[in-house]
Amino acid sequence: MDSLIIEPVLQITYDELMKSRISKIILILTSFVFLTGFLPFPGLVGPGITIVSTGNVYKAGAQYLIDTQVKNKTGKNSLTYVKEEVTKYNKKENFNDELKELIEKRAIIAHKKLAQQTKDNNLNKDLRLLVEKRIKIVKKKLDIKKINQ
Repeated sequence: MDSLIIEPVLQITYDELMKSRISKIILILTSFVFLTGFLPFPGLVGPGITIVSTGNVYKAGAQYLIDTQVKNKTGKNSLTYVKEEVTKYNKKENFNDELKELIEKRAIIAHKKLAQQTKDNNLNKDLRLLVEKRIKIVKKKLDIKKINQ
C-alpha cells in the first residue's frame, strides 16, 4: 500500500486542476470575443468607461443608444462619422484656400496686363502727340512756303 501513495509534492490537487481549466475557458472565450468581433466591443467600451468613471448608468445608456442609432442610420459608429465629417470640412476649407490663392494670382496677372496696356497706351499717346506736333510744324512750314511762293 505504501507504494501506491503519491507524495504530496508531485500531486496536483483538484483545486489547481479546476483553476487551470477555468483559466483556459476564460482565455478561449475572451480570445473569441476579441478576435471574431462577436460582441460590439467598441460600442460597449465608451458606456463601460462612463459607468466606471462617473457611476451614471443613465448617461452610459444614452451614450450607447445614440451610438447605436448613429450606426443604424450611417453604418458607422459615432466616432468614425464625426471624424469623416471633420475631414470633409477641412477639405472644403483647403479647397476654399486654394481657390482664394488662384483668384489672387489671376488678379495679380490681370493687374500686370492692365498696367502694361496703360503703359503702352501712354507710349502710343506720347507718340501720337509727337506725331501731331511734327505735323503741325510741317504744316506751318508748308504754309510759310506757300505764302512765300
